[in-house]
Amino acid sequence: MSTAMLLTIALLSVVLLLLLVIKAKIHPFVALLVSSLFVAVCSDIPAEKVVSVITTGLGSLLGGITIIIALGAMLGAVIEASGGADSLAKKLTARLGVKRSVGALTLVAFILGLPVFFDVGFIIVVPLIYGFAKVAKVSPIKYGLPMAGVMLMVHVAIPTHPGAAAAATLLNADMGHLMLLGLAVCAPAGIFGYAVARMMNRRNYHLSVEVLEQLQLTESEETTASKTAPPSATLIAGLIVLPILLILMGTLVTENLQPGMLRNLLTIIGSPSIALLIALTLAAWLVGIRRGWTREKLEEITGRAIPGAASVILVSGAGGAFGKVLVESGVGKALAETLHQLHLPLIPAAFILSLALRASQGSATVAIVTTCGLLVSAVSGLSDMQLVLVALSACFGGLGLSHVNDSGFWVVTRFLGLSVADGLKTWTLLTTLIGAVGFIMVWALSLVL
Repeated sequence: MSTAMLLTIALLSVVLLLLLVIKAKIHPFVALLVSSLFVAVCSDIPAEKVVSVITTGLGSLLGGITIIIALGAMLGAVIEASGGADSLAKKLTARLGVKRSVGALTLVAFILGLPVFFDVGFIIVVPLIYGFAKVAKVSPIKYGLPMAGVMLMVHVAIPTHPGAAAAATLLNADMGHLMLLGLAVCAPAGIFGYAVARMMNRRNYHLSVEVLEQLQLTESEETTASKTAPPSATLIAGLIVLPILLILMGTLVTENLQPGMLRNLLTIIGSPSIALLIALTLAAWLVGIRRGWTREKLEEITGRAIPGAASVILVSGAGGAFGKVLVESGVGKALAETLHQLHLPLIPAAFILSLALRASQGSATVAIVTTCGLLVSAVSGLSDMQLVLVALSACFGGLGLSHVNDSGFWVVTRFLGLSVADGLKTWTLLTTLIGAVGFIMVWALSLVL
């Protein structure tokens, strides 16, 4: 099938998806499956493989996020029901004020994003977002949008994460220089993203019913909260930080340990799912059972978190299916080859190619790795610093255009309560603007280094 036809099919599939979700009001899970089927049938994927490609894409993504999202939702529910998120939010808001608390949490998100994958880190801070939003009586988007933006920026640009690390490896760029330059560019780009998110938050967005319910205590919970003093802010902060520290040990400390029992233990407890399971177990005991909750109440609270988490899981999985079908159909390869043939200067070429691949198949890591793989022969003869800048340009290209075929788009919009249309106006635009600013700074650096 010709490149033009493949690109047309991809464009029509996205239009179909948006029409189904925004105009026809069909659930995104169903709309994503219909759009995936449309691409699969219209492209060169054999009929006998259509269903297997869709289910493979859905299953491969669900295998990585289901446990994390479910445990994260349960942990958030326990902390929320205990009044702990309110306790922490009230203490910090009283000290910093609402405006400074948004900036402080955005800085926390920047730091958290360095060692922790984007999806995991964002799910960990969701209870904080809800708690601060409730105390300040503002939309969770006010906190969540800038936090998510800087976390994703760090995820794609710093080689503690797979995309940037693979970019450095493929292009033979120095990993240390990539990290230093990445941080140097991410700092001002993050400030820019924070400012843009604040401008976006001047508007009021309609929130989903599920998120509105999360922001309100039921009458029975209010009565319970008034009778029982909430857990301390320090305890809640510790429960939120604990899985982060465990994941850090699992990724950083084990690298310097010899094979043995200690390394095996840290590897296991440092995996995101086990780290969250440990945090949930401690939270259930420390802020639940020890403070008078019955086992029935604990089961009810954790069980109540499942329906909301299930919606996020299903939609994210369907987004993975959509992305897999686009890859298998050859859309990403056709787009990459088209842009590669235009013979643009290397640094803008890396950005545009990565951005286009990100838009076409959804995964930032895949976009970055594919771009750098295509540019391996083209970068021959460049200086070490120029290699770093080409890699960084590809990384910022992978940041932009997070939309309906990206699982991260659905995680952010569902947890923040945004509709698809508002998600495109906020999250998609924010990631694209941060990526563009990062690229401009990289291009400017290439003229002087």
